[in-house]
Amino acid sequence: MATTDLSHTLTTLGTTAWPARERARARVAAGVAFTIYAGHTRDQGTPYLQHPLAVVAILRDELGVTQPETLLLGLLHDALEVDPSSETLVAHQLGTAFAERLRAMTPDHRLEHRPKAPGDETRWRMKTAALPAEELLVRLADRIHNLRDLAASPNQERRRKFVRNLSDFHLPLAGAARHLSPYLEAAHTLLNAEYVHHQQEARP
Repeated sequence: MATTDLSHTLTTLGTTAWPARERARARVAAGVAFTIYAGHTRDQGTPYLQHPLAVVAILRDELGVTQPETLLLGLLHDALEVDPSSETLVAHQLGTAFAERLRAMTPDHRLEHRPKAPGDETRWRMKTAALPAEELLVRLADRIHNLRDLAASPNQERRRKFVRNLSDFHLPLAGAARHLSPYLEAAHTLLNAEYVHHQQEARP
């Protein structure tokens, strides 16, 4: 674990203001994140770790989240998607309950180490819609960053899919959940802004 990477991650999480016990937990979570995301890149060719850190920044800086556990969920939200076999590591380092929360936030076909099959998208939407408010918030922050990052993606079909899913699933879901917390209200506002942006971008 490079000192600069650790320092940047802890700064992004905002751990300076956390109690000592939570700061120690953040260092453990950072180590787990570096282990799992190491060597993986995004569709855009960037190191994978940049994405969860961007999600944490959205949670903190734009949605106003200060709860340490929510921010750690943001840091590790894709851990089991990137490496399903890392669940044992996560459970050992951060607890079984934390690992189970990540499992609930991960598509089943990823957990089962198999290609996406017919029906998986519907099951994933149902799983996402059933998430508790905190986990849903992290998933919406993830979607916000994915949408913002689309311009750097070389995959045109992926870009179209993300915009389509925004209009027919994520935005309605965020609208239905926005009364649950001020954070979800803010997430709905940001997703709506992304919708407007992509609609304007699509116009001739």
